[in-house]
Amino acid sequence: MNKKTIWITGGSTGIGKALAIKFANEGWNVAISARREQLLEEISNEYENISSFPLDVTNKSNCNEVFNQIINKFQNIDICFFSTGTWDPKKEKDIDVEQIENVFKVNFFGTLNSIKAVEEYFKNKKSGTITIVSSIAGYRGLPNSTGYGPSKSALNNLAESLYFDFGRSNVRVCLVSPGFIKTPMTDKNDFKMPFLKTPEYAAEKIYDGLVNKNSFEIHFPKSLTMILKILSFLPNKIYFGLIGKLTKYQKK
Repeated sequence: MNKKTIWITGGSTGIGKALAIKFANEGWNVAISARREQLLEEISNEYENISSFPLDVTNKSNCNEVFNQIINKFQNIDICFFSTGTWDPKKEKDIDVEQIENVFKVNFFGTLNSIKAVEEYFKNKKSGTITIVSSIAGYRGLPNSTGYGPSKSALNNLAESLYFDFGRSNVRVCLVSPGFIKTPMTDKNDFKMPFLKTPEYAAEKIYDGLVNKNSFEIHFPKSLTMILKILSFLPNKIYFGLIGKLTKYQKK
């Protein structure tokens, strides 16, 4: 029996790295991609069934090249997990157009480039899973999130649209909405993060959701995400009031 294969972008640190190790330990072939080649090599050298495929997701042709390299090596991809992301809280407090453009270039268009690279393969194969990693920040607008939140909200909408488009070919589209996970990216935050979890916790939840379940969205921890889901349905006036109090936002 041939091993199954997962391709993970953003695989050098954080959730992507933890998930790569989880799938490797479960006997899968794992292809990991990111820009930092040295970090990828360190992981692949430690785990026999993890292979390094350096990638800049903002480069369309690079996405196609790396996808072809993975197919040539493993002959098959069962799951794609596209989790490349960037976040700079210091630049989110004001409207920094160049910063926002960069956030969208990586978070949204980088994910889109990755999906485009595998589109024809999965539609012809008529099976498999494409996973888009978003965030709880994509549910509704939050203070000091002029680029990151909107980019994740765009990914939520994209995932819902692609659910229908790929569903016609029997390909599953899955959205992952993590809460606060301790990663190099969240380490930049200068506020208290409720229900903060480890990347290993996230990897367990994602593995279970991808392999053992078939729901559209994998979100965790439920103690946080369910509260935010309820808040997202509230009328604007109530939502703005509650979020304002929770984040100590004051009108000038």
